[in-house]
Amino acid sequence: MTPRPTSSGSDPKTPKKTAEERAVKAAKAVKKVAEKAVAPKKAPAARKTAEKPTPEKAVTKKAVTKKAVAQKAVTKKAVTKKAVAKEAVAEKAVAKKATPEKAVARKAAAGEGTAKKAAAKKSPAKKAVAKKAPGQEPVADQAAAQEAVADQAAAQEAVAAKAVTTKAAAKKATTAGKITPAPAAAKKAAPAKAAAKKAPARKAAAKRAAPETTSVGTTAGSPTPAPAPEVSAALDAGERERLLAGTHHDPHTVLGAHLVPGGVAFRVFRPYALAVTVVAGELRAELNDDGDGFFSGLLPLAEVPAYRLLVTYEGTVQDTEDAYAFLPTLGELDLHLIGEGRHEQLWTVLGAHPMTHQGVAGTRFSVWAPNARGVHVAGTFNFWDGTGHPMRSLGSSGVWELFLPEVGEGELYKFQITRPDGSKTLRADPLARRTQAPPDTSSIVTASHHEWQDEEWLSRRAELPAHKAPFSVYEVHLPSWRPSLTYRQLAEQLPAYVRDLGFTHVELMPIAEHPFGGSWGYQVTGFYAPTARLGTPDDFRYLVDALHQAGIGVLMDWVPAHFPRDDWALAEFDGRPLYEHEDPLRSAHPDWGTLEFDYGRREVRNFLVANAVYWCEEFHIDGLRVDAVASMLYLDYSREPGQWVPNEHGGRENLDAVAFLQEMNATVYRRVPGVVTIAEESTAWDGVTRATHHRGPGGFGGLGFGLKWNMGWMHDSLDYMSHEPVYRKYHHNEMTFSMVYAYSENYVLPISHDEVVHGKRSLVSKMPGDWWQQRANLRAYLAFMWAHPGKQLLFMGQEFAQGAEWSEAHGPDWWLLDPGYGAQADHRGVQDLVRDLNTVYRHTPALWQQDIDPAGFEWIVGDAAEDNVFAFLRFAADGSPLLAVSNLSPVVRQDYRLGAPDDVPAWHEYLNTDIGKYGGGGVTNADVIKPEPQGWHGRPASIRLTLPPLATIWLRPA
Repeated sequence: MTPRPTSSGSDPKTPKKTAEERAVKAAKAVKKVAEKAVAPKKAPAARKTAEKPTPEKAVTKKAVTKKAVAQKAVTKKAVTKKAVAKEAVAEKAVAKKATPEKAVARKAAAGEGTAKKAAAKKSPAKKAVAKKAPGQEPVADQAAAQEAVADQAAAQEAVAAKAVTTKAAAKKATTAGKITPAPAAAKKAAPAKAAAKKAPARKAAAKRAAPETTSVGTTAGSPTPAPAPEVSAALDAGERERLLAGTHHDPHTVLGAHLVPGGVAFRVFRPYALAVTVVAGELRAELNDDGDGFFSGLLPLAEVPAYRLLVTYEGTVQDTEDAYAFLPTLGELDLHLIGEGRHEQLWTVLGAHPMTHQGVAGTRFSVWAPNARGVHVAGTFNFWDGTGHPMRSLGSSGVWELFLPEVGEGELYKFQITRPDGSKTLRADPLARRTQAPPDTSSIVTASHHEWQDEEWLSRRAELPAHKAPFSVYEVHLPSWRPSLTYRQLAEQLPAYVRDLGFTHVELMPIAEHPFGGSWGYQVTGFYAPTARLGTPDDFRYLVDALHQAGIGVLMDWVPAHFPRDDWALAEFDGRPLYEHEDPLRSAHPDWGTLEFDYGRREVRNFLVANAVYWCEEFHIDGLRVDAVASMLYLDYSREPGQWVPNEHGGRENLDAVAFLQEMNATVYRRVPGVVTIAEESTAWDGVTRATHHRGPGGFGGLGFGLKWNMGWMHDSLDYMSHEPVYRKYHHNEMTFSMVYAYSENYVLPISHDEVVHGKRSLVSKMPGDWWQQRANLRAYLAFMWAHPGKQLLFMGQEFAQGAEWSEAHGPDWWLLDPGYGAQADHRGVQDLVRDLNTVYRHTPALWQQDIDPAGFEWIVGDAAEDNVFAFLRFAADGSPLLAVSNLSPVVRQDYRLGAPDDVPAWHEYLNTDIGKYGGGGVTNADVIKPEPQGWHGRPASIRLTLPPLATIWLRPA
């Protein structure tokens, strides 16, 4: 409320005068002031001792001063950027106060007391008077001057308020933002209008706690004579150019809503939009079309409101939140860990994640692209034109981020990257967790909704480490195991089949997305996405869950050694070598035409380590078989002299790859108890399965794998079996040499897909002889393999003696097991043997409990080359033995004497690959076999056996 003036009339101590007398005195005062204006200046001391004027003189001086100050203000306004109409209004207001009579009338209305009070408070108006025009003498009478300037300020405030009201009514804000409905706009202008009407106006101006902005960029009620400069909401040319060129690093600083002098500036970048309207509560303001997809407007608001955008396109209107109204979604800790290369759950911060941010549902997009000049998100939600959705760079991390409201699951997207040379490339998300099915290459926004049912499996899997547990693996290429089946359909068939055959685990050839089916998954483009050929990521989770509920562990092939050169994937991702090594000699893989990862770059190492953890944590994978480890370990792998550069010690070891593998293994084993990592490593590298903190003879710590493929055993044994029996005696050592190094690592004995493709023939076809002999050799070989120290792996189709080598185009020949097929029994027999091998194996600790301990193995005879016979003992931890004997010649050997332990009173045949059930000739040892006291093979006792041809038998204590 405005305080009442001290008095509404003249000073009672002053005699009343007539109007004529006052007019005369006023005229004299004007003349006197005019004379003083041209007279020499008085000394400061003289001014201080000047005679105090009478009230009449004060009134006259006040009028003159008011006129002078008002004229000065008008002169200043004439050169400002205000409209001519505004200036005219101000001049009219001043003209009405020019005569002394009008000044006297205002004096009577306002009262001397108010003038004195305003002077005592040293209002802004008083300060304004001190700024005289050049050559102008200040008014001697301070009280009159203060009163005059205060009244002049009030008049100017009224003029400014009137101008604002006039413009608001005309809807001509300086940024041309159309504001509707009218009541809402009037409500915004009302405070300024009310302030102009208050009496005295100078008091209202002094009391105002905070200036209120208006649509024209001025401050309503401001005591400053000249209005604030206008602010344009439109972007300057430089900002526009950077946004249009896709090189803006921080679009959030210029797009969206921002407080500026004069109100809130709204800026929107929507290419192809016809119009954009800001909606904030009852306020609706159509923004200016600035061209090239830019829209802007300055609204007279004191703070940024909650608002939405109505974006009009041809034939449709999109009602949406503004993506540039949101704070970053990534925190400092995440960015720090990314920069350090230590974010073990990298997939939770990079990629596309549906989420609720600042109370709004949408999707966060983030990508690492440190060399990019700019990054945009393009997808189905913006008609694949990423121009309008530039991302912001989060400092030196190299990470670009953008939260897009109302974008959800199922949307397709890619990142449009502006390279250092200014060109653009459209790239799939390196951390996409779902992709389109090839040949399409887009990433897909996804979230998991699968509810796991494998708690019992997970609680038990860490009870025994893999190298001390039964571990027989069925290797599967899912797309061709049962062609055309989805993950969920496979979940109805694969677990039951594998469980029936008795395998403890399945190993899935690379599940990660890959563009070329002929690569079998070993040239990965989507490291975080299960292949979409068979369904969604949750469909794959369903399959893993079903296998676990059937008691079957799930291993998957993992490929961190290299990646293909597809121009929409990782190769030169942001315009320069990023995931690959910058040295072409180090980046190009000579065998596969792919690119090798730069293991020395911490962000790349983080990408791969987190990927290993991702599959284990997000999909409950029980183990990773790491492909092509040898190609990672050696700088000269498949390279000639001059094609590689030695390491810092002058050696050929890839020290960066060694450090990466150690970090990966240590991280996986720490984070996911019960998981096993398996190396496909074909050399004699020391310590592949040794702990990372244990150093070997070569000075390196172990690589930290749990198991290693025994490639030497596989090549040697298959070479031996491929020879005609008559020549096998010359290759006898190929079956025994593996025991020389059997305990140097923790081994898996692999008969993998690599051995039954590309002209290598199927396993049964590698065997010599006729069809009967081929199957007999295969059965004998499989039983020898299951009894040998180490874990077992068999590729699909070999379990039923498929005759043709495998092709991803059609998969196993299941028709061989059809009852109507004439030779069906032959294939069923081999399948039955595999089932029995796994069953006996699981229930015989001697075959797996001490696989990595020399105490678990003893040769009975390993040098019977002329006979093609091998015999050895396996022991459980409690000493329980199993005797395995293989006769790999095509003749029956009657009463074949073998040395035997003297502490076993009797033996009986536990398994025989020659029985009729398996398709054999039925030569068996039906009776209990008792040791004789005759020493043989360096042992105090011996037994006599009948050895069937091309067969393996197992015996255990009776």
